Amino acid sequence: MTQTTTYIGTSNHGFAQYAQDEIRKIFPMTKFYLLVPTEVFLFEIPAGAEESLTALKEQEPMFLRHVQPVDQVWELSRTDADIENLKEWLREAYRAGLIGSGQKIATQVRKEERANVPYAPFTIKAALDDIIVGEIQSEPVVRYSDFIISVYISAAKVFVGLSKPADNLSDWSGGAIRFMKEEDQISRAKFKLLEAEQRFGIDFSVARTALDIGAAPGGWTSLLLERGLRVTAIDPAAMSPRLLGNPNLKIYKKNAGDVKLKDNEFDLLVCDMSWDPRQMGRLVADLLYSLQSGGTAIITVKLMHKKPFQTVKDILRILEPSLFLIKAKQLFHNREEFTLYLQKT
Repeated sequence: MTQTTTYIGTSNHGFAQYAQDEIRKIFPMTKFYLLVPTEVFLFEIPAGAEESLTALKEQEPMFLRHVQPVDQVWELSRTDADIENLKEWLREAYRAGLIGSGQKIATQVRKEERANVPYAPFTIKAALDDIIVGEIQSEPVVRYSDFIISVYISAAKVFVGLSKPADNLSDWSGGAIRFMKEEDQISRAKFKLLEAEQRFGIDFSVARTALDIGAAPGGWTSLLLERGLRVTAIDPAAMSPRLLGNPNLKIYKKNAGDVKLKDNEFDLLVCDMSWDPRQMGRLVADLLYSLQSGGTAIITVKLMHKKPFQTVKDILRILEPSLFLIKAKQLFHNREEFTLYLQKT
């Protein structure tokens, strides 16, 4: 008898179909059931949990932002009995040795707008946290947990699963990573680079010199300066007055094609331009002589004409063989775009 493993998958709004297409390439017989149009879906992989997880992580879909396992499902009663079922499930998981004492446990609860229930996600979290502390003798946390309890409440059912954070592709609930807006923040674009730093496991502070192509008004430049890098910013548009006069910043207020840089001058190149992806790719390719061998590139690619998989192929055709792709991912802070993490050969 073939094993089946069930997950709830989440993508950015409007991109669920692309995520499903990627999953189907890994497991052709996967079945999909829509939960939230174009964003959240249930999928059943005809394989065991270990096999399916290994494949999803090794061939991580670009548009699959987050997964949570579905270990048990109940019909929604729309009463406190739903919470009691979840509490008993957690006790059973503890008795079965699936979760133990002295651990850090995060409880993540998501509820669809269509779910007409008399309790809030916080109420469920509080009830499960009480058991984590009082009966399991572990510590409830929000981040950096040993295990995640995932609860999803749809219009008709309650889904619950237990997993390690890495097995969810993101340790944020639904993969919706949040950053606190700074009072004097230059632009929200900074969040995209912050997320890339975390999602790809990059330590920007290890780099020394960075090239920011299409830098204005300076959201990405500001983060790199905060990390202690010397930054060269190129853009014909004006940079934020906040950045002017920084001794670690050199600004070329001109088109990138008109700038002459030194060979192997930078160990990091970033680009977040609202251009046609092919034009952007050619512009970056023309400046790759300034990136050192082994250097890192973080590039945002706009999906102006949809066709994301073809767009990836087109961009890589332009950038290869100088750059090789480490990972392509649509991050939470991407909208009609995705982010490439590459390395200079």
